[in-house]
Amino acid sequence: MKKLYYASFFYAVLGLLSGLFYREITKNSDFTGHTVLVGVHTHILVLGFLFFLIALIISKLFDVHEVKSFNAWYIVYNIGLLMTIGAMGTRGMLQINGTEISFLPHIAGLGHTILAGALIWFVIMLGKRIK
Repeated sequence: MKKLYYASFFYAVLGLLSGLFYREITKNSDFTGHTVLVGVHTHILVLGFLFFLIALIISKLFDVHEVKSFNAWYIVYNIGLLMTIGAMGTRGMLQINGTEISFLPHIAGLGHTILAGALIWFVIMLGKRIK
């Protein structure tokens, strides 16, 4: 269960720093257009901080962390989230600089797909503990 707490804490700090980074980088670059970077802050706070905080509470109530596949799920979820925010952050920075790489949205999409699968996996693990 401690790993859920540490993950929540890590993503809380990362999410707050990403919001500060977005504000400062756009201000210092005199950027006024649209960039994907604005969504990174929200993604980290909701899918990282809040999700792991809720997962911690659920784990405390239903011992989800004792399911055999919990450690594998934890790794897959974090890979999906880090892939998503990494691709979004990179694309956002490139947009601020006026360039674009065409495959970055596909990487972010793959990260979102991994997250979706991991969310379903989490609900299945919860269902096993409720029975």
